[in-house]
Amino acid sequence: MPERNVLGGELEPCGTDPMTGFYRDGSCKCGPDDQGRHAVCAVMTDEFLAHQKAVGNDLSTPRPEWNFPGLNPGDRWCVVAVRWLQAYGDGVPAPVVLASTNERALEVIPIQALRENSVDVPDDPGALS
Repeated sequence: MPERNVLGGELEPCGTDPMTGFYRDGSCKCGPDDQGRHAVCAVMTDEFLAHQKAVGNDLSTPRPEWNFPGLNPGDRWCVVAVRWLQAYGDGVPAPVVLASTNERALEVIPIQALRENSVDVPDDPGALS
């Protein structure tokens, strides 16, 4: 059974440059091995990266031994739901791509918090006006 996004649809890819996901497949799939729930497809910002580093989750320093390139503002990355929620509570959440955020994020994060920070473009951009 395919994994679903927080909108109830098919989980869409999050990012391939750099290659994201717990399984490094470009998707925020959360299989049985992903205890941390790398479920939130987030767009990195300077503020979010600085916050994560300050709380002990350095996402900007490359770690080749873990196949981790280090992230820059604008990169899309599947972040741990609890870490995103922590940044949200501290006022520095990263923007979220809802169509690429795994429904398992909802086990930790209220949908309204994700919607408040959504950067999705709807299928019909005319709906934005």
